[in-house]
Amino acid sequence: MSNELGAWLRQQREARGWPRPEMARQLIKAAQARGDTSIPGLDSMCHNIYRWERGTDGLSDRYKLHYCHALGITPGQFGPGRADSQAAAAPTPGTIIMATTPRLPVVPSLPQGTHAEPSPVDPRLLPPIAVAYRGIHEPNMGHSTVQREVLMAAHEGSNHAEQAEEHGIGEATLEQLRADVVRLSNLTDTGEPFAVFLDLRRVRARIYRLLDRRLWPREQTDLYFLLGCLNGLMGVAANHLGYPDAAEELIRVGWAYANAIDHRPLLAQLRYQLSYVEYWRGRTLESRNLAASGLEYLSEGPTGAELHLYFARAAARLGDVDAARRAVTAAHDAREREYNDDLLEIGGEFAVSQATHHCFAGAALARIPGAEPQAAEELERAVSLYDTGPGPGEQHSFGAKALAGIDLAAIRLRSGALDATVAALNTVLSLPPAQRITALTTRLGLVRTELAAPIFRGSAQARGLDERIEEFGREAITAGLHSLPGSPG
Repeated sequence: MSNELGAWLRQQREARGWPRPEMARQLIKAAQARGDTSIPGLDSMCHNIYRWERGTDGLSDRYKLHYCHALGITPGQFGPGRADSQAAAAPTPGTIIMATTPRLPVVPSLPQGTHAEPSPVDPRLLPPIAVAYRGIHEPNMGHSTVQREVLMAAHEGSNHAEQAEEHGIGEATLEQLRADVVRLSNLTDTGEPFAVFLDLRRVRARIYRLLDRRLWPREQTDLYFLLGCLNGLMGVAANHLGYPDAAEELIRVGWAYANAIDHRPLLAQLRYQLSYVEYWRGRTLESRNLAASGLEYLSEGPTGAELHLYFARAAARLGDVDAARRAVTAAHDAREREYNDDLLEIGGEFAVSQATHHCFAGAALARIPGAEPQAAEELERAVSLYDTGPGPGEQHSFGAKALAGIDLAAIRLRSGALDATVAALNTVLSLPPAQRITALTTRLGLVRTELAAPIFRGSAQARGLDERIEEFGREAITAGLHSLPGSPG
């Protein structure tokens, strides 16, 4: 098969925002709709797509027809140059022309250091909206486009109502800001980091405007608390996107507001967030010290437990095995004690779930020599809890869930269990590009190191898994953003 056709196949897939597993699912669905019951399974199909897009294998007429069905084109439009010539022709009456969706938002760099509120409808950030009205929706994008338009109308209404309040901050405005923080805290765990970052900045800009008014002390305290939360969440989103310098700065901004109102649970939370950033930057000693500092503000409840666990994780990497084990035990004790505060009431990023707690415990134990069985037990419990679904008042983090699968896969690889490793990584490698955050691509690099061990040399299954991991990183949103002008190298 020609390289041109392979490049065209990849372009068609990426234009629809589909990772390779989704393209495989679409082809399987198309085959089943045509009565083709001999189509291979998801893993084999993913491998076929990889070879086809590289131009190393030929594409039969059978699969060309399945591609046409999956892509929504005619056989005459299949292949490089043909779809373009068809698109250039004059449409027949009644034809609906669908817009093409870009794979990544085209922006010069990640916005930082400005209080300006982004334009409500920025053509660089939103998909084409020409098909979003009168009931005409582009497949897989129409609902998202309509949702954004409706949300922007709601935001405009809130902004106008805010201006109608003559003195201080009206209760309606404050309630809306709190609701925004609750919503965005949950989306930080479950949504697409870049879109969440932009919405966080919008809400923060609104609070900056409110601070220009003459406020009662209680109103200023409430706004400072919300700003501490928002800047911390922006730091988490920036770190997900691979901008740790911006993440550190944003978290420290949040610290300034929390410190001004002496909100100890928020100060502890921000220390935990900063410890997390430093750990993934390889600054292990700084990560441990930040976790210890956070424990001075809060040592119980979910936040206290996670501070203990990040202390344990850093201590284990530094070789202090006894301190690491004690910290894991302290984390479990802190988690079991009854505790509540206004951060836990917000939820999302500020209320770590039981599943994520066991994920972090397993990751800490995995760093301790001889503790692999206990680490695997914690990680298997985390995966089981993720599969069961969030408990009351909980929200599962897509990033932590994926990390649990990766860490469990790494432990299984060390025992030579390649089949179990592939099973543990299937969900991770199927994540959409917009959720392939830096921590995942970094941790998968360690899995690739394990796959290079002599025991797996010559294994086609190991080679296929390694290729899937490489492709996962190539299609991550962080790879796309960092290739833009003005981005970090």
